[in-house]
Amino acid sequence: MPLIEHIYELRTRLLIAMAAIVVFMGFGFWWYGSGIGVIPSLGEILTGPYCDIPPGARLQLGDGDQCRLLATGPFEQFMLRLKVSATAGIVISSPVWLYQLWAFITPGLHKNEKRYGIVFTTLAAVLFIGGAVLAYIVIVHALEFLLSIGDNVQTTALSGTQYFTFLIQLILIFGVSFEIPLLLAMLNVAGVLSYEMLAKSRRGIIMGIFVFAAVASPGQDPFSMLALAVAVCILVEFSIQFARLHDKRKKKARAEWLEVDDESASPIEASGGIDSSGGIGASGPLGRPAPVRTSAPAGGAATPHNSSPLQAPTGGGSPYDDIT
Repeated sequence: MPLIEHIYELRTRLLIAMAAIVVFMGFGFWWYGSGIGVIPSLGEILTGPYCDIPPGARLQLGDGDQCRLLATGPFEQFMLRLKVSATAGIVISSPVWLYQLWAFITPGLHKNEKRYGIVFTTLAAVLFIGGAVLAYIVIVHALEFLLSIGDNVQTTALSGTQYFTFLIQLILIFGVSFEIPLLLAMLNVAGVLSYEMLAKSRRGIIMGIFVFAAVASPGQDPFSMLALAVAVCILVEFSIQFARLHDKRKKKARAEWLEVDDESASPIEASGGIDSSGGIGASGPLGRPAPVRTSAPAGGAATPHNSSPLQAPTGGGSPYDDIT
């Protein structure tokens, strides 16, 4: 396929992905303020972790038990709703844009690689959404710890922008981090990382995950950090075991002589001539060749070929006169 056709295809894939994000973004904008049957509105779902915090640890606005966040600007509520809708569009449409990404890569892959790719695309969407759900569950404990650590002195009044920014960052970080184990499995299938390499680097990988969780967690609280690190470590261990099974299966299906290093010479057994049974006999020293004999005259014995130099004819002349 020419380069210009690749560019056209990339443009088409990007347009489809962007259209899906925009459509689900519009759906999220509507869902933010309206419920769907028994499902509450998106705004109520997202503010649930904040409202689950004890009232003594947060600022209570309004009469009764109504839980609301603080707005400090005239356009803050609109921009906040737009930001939440964009995040919802990206998360909900993740199967669509992940499929478009995979469909752009597929033509350059083999048949078995395409089969693995469909599985990996589905798992990528599931893991991303799973990370977002875990972040939503963890944020209750993270906020309770952050807002109640000094509640005997002060009360935290969070604005909607501050709260939803923290929530969106946590959801995206968890969702993207859950793709790391899938990336390791894809590199193993592609032959870049082997099980031996992953097993030897297990301690370093776990250490790196905990450091990444400590740095990437937006709240720097122990709950979100530990939840992210432990969850990713468990998924990484699953990917390492997948690499072990995949390498074992690939080694069985691979011919034994293909495992020889390119720079290593294979042993050559001593061989001789082909014996009467069709096999190769043992080699030995070559014997002295027999002399070449001329054909025997009728009734006479064969005589050795005379290898003496040519003699001049008796009548004079050159010994090569008979050559025409």
